[in-house]
Amino acid sequence: MHNNRSINTKMYGGLEEDSQFEEAKKELETWKNSFCFVSETKEKKADDVKYRLIVEKLEEDEAKEKAKQEISAWLGKLDNCRKEFTQTMRAVQDEIQKLAERKQDLLDKLRRRQAQLEVKRTESTKLKQKFKIYAQIPDTEVRFSTQDKEECDDNTQTIRGVFTISQRASVLLQGGQALITFEEEKVASQILKIAKCSVSCDNMSLDVKPKIIIMDPAVKFEVHLDVSRKKLKVSNVPPSVPEERMNDRLEMSFSRPSRGGGEVEGVEYDKNTGTGLITFLHPGVAESLALRGRYLVDLDTEVNMQVGPIYKHELRMFQTFCGSLKRTILLDDIKDITDEEDLQDHLEIHFQKPSNCGGEIESIKYISGGKALQAFFCEDTVERDN
Repeated sequence: MHNNRSINTKMYGGLEEDSQFEEAKKELETWKNSFCFVSETKEKKADDVKYRLIVEKLEEDEAKEKAKQEISAWLGKLDNCRKEFTQTMRAVQDEIQKLAERKQDLLDKLRRRQAQLEVKRTESTKLKQKFKIYAQIPDTEVRFSTQDKEECDDNTQTIRGVFTISQRASVLLQGGQALITFEEEKVASQILKIAKCSVSCDNMSLDVKPKIIIMDPAVKFEVHLDVSRKKLKVSNVPPSVPEERMNDRLEMSFSRPSRGGGEVEGVEYDKNTGTGLITFLHPGVAESLALRGRYLVDLDTEVNMQVGPIYKHELRMFQTFCGSLKRTILLDDIKDITDEEDLQDHLEIHFQKPSNCGGEIESIKYISGGKALQAFFCEDTVERDN
């Protein structure tokens, strides 16, 4: 009994173990299937991630390659730009160099032209001085040297005058120069033959150079002047009345003897210039009124007008002349080794001595350095009345 019970127990226990084994096996299959499913799911997810990463990598590689191509293209453009810029810069530098050379050439040409212009101006000034016809003559005292005596008629309508105007010869004496005028021409000629004169001055020797003086061109001409004794010019006539009425007003005003007028022969009035011409019947009236310079004219009110003579002038006998001085010489290259007066005395003493080829001195003038003086000369002629 005991053995049967054990066998049954074993049989029953073996059946239980088989069932458990089967259950475990089933459970293992279940777990195995679950694990395979999970593995497959994870593997699928991993494959999806890997595929996505591969796609992204491919996209990034494509973008990177595209970026490289763009960078390469831009680098090529940059190189081209650099080359173009270098070429342009060289061209500009070459152009600047050419312009600089052209500028320098123009400046050199300008300097040469300015130098030529200065030479031409100097020549023009000399020619103007030599051949000038018109010159401004400053106010100066006029000395009448001769007078033509003619029979005068009180009824003559004009006063005629002839004036001879002669320009005095001059020379500009500059610092370190002296002018010496000898009484005899031969003395000046002897001195001019000496290239250099040695003048003793306070235990020192002073070398001076005698030079001939060539005078600037001078002019001489006659002015013929005719002054009317019957005609009077009226100026500054105000245009306050019509022209015909103005003629009547002028004739009436200048006909009054109480104001110095006289019988009027004719009146000419120009409204545009504000001037009038009064012709008197008798000579002499215009002269006295012209000396006054002013005259009262009756318009709407009394107007003080300017009056003056009527004259004609003509230039005749115009002459230009130039030459050298015969009795006067120029001493040049004089050094200021002493004061001006002492040096002038030493020069005078030296050139007075016949042993130095000198002679009697009429006048002498020395100018020290830094000064200048205009010296005028007159002709060596005795003036006589004709």
